[in-house]
Amino acid sequence: MTTTENNGSVLDTEIGALQGGSADLSGYAGKAVLIVNVASKCGLTPQYTGLERLQERYAAQGFTVLGVPCNQFLGQEPGSAEEIAEFCSATYGVTFPLTEKVEVNGEGRHPLYDRLTPFADDEGHTGDIRWNFEKFLIGRDGQVVARFAPQTEPESAEVVAAVEKAIG
Repeated sequence: MTTTENNGSVLDTEIGALQGGSADLSGYAGKAVLIVNVASKCGLTPQYTGLERLQERYAAQGFTVLGVPCNQFLGQEPGSAEEIAEFCSATYGVTFPLTEKVEVNGEGRHPLYDRLTPFADDEGHTGDIRWNFEKFLIGRDGQVVARFAPQTEPESAEVVAAVEKAIG
């Protein structure tokens, strides 16, 4: 894996919360954070279950999942903030935080994804997000430590091992 340039913490990036206001990523400093671009109407949407289980299993050890809704892949996250929040809560019991809906690729790419996408996954992929549910693990120091393909299940051995290493 390659590392990103150390330009400060990824968590210094400003992004809004799903229901308005700031998501205040700086509040996660010192924690490990799994950032995932999410969507409600995708074949990978059932990954919310595994993401929530990771949240429940490791939250007390200084870990959180951070969902980042995105509608760039076949319009699979068309809902309003209220609809997204209701879907996640009612369908998957999501308790982890969600940000505002953003673009993860292209000219409108959110600055958070400008910071994330240079990092390579185990297959050497860098750059554009390939699909919904691509995952980036941020270490306690605010740096990207791992990137996982969209199809990689949240509770896979490789994700769990990386989370456990990140939380120390």
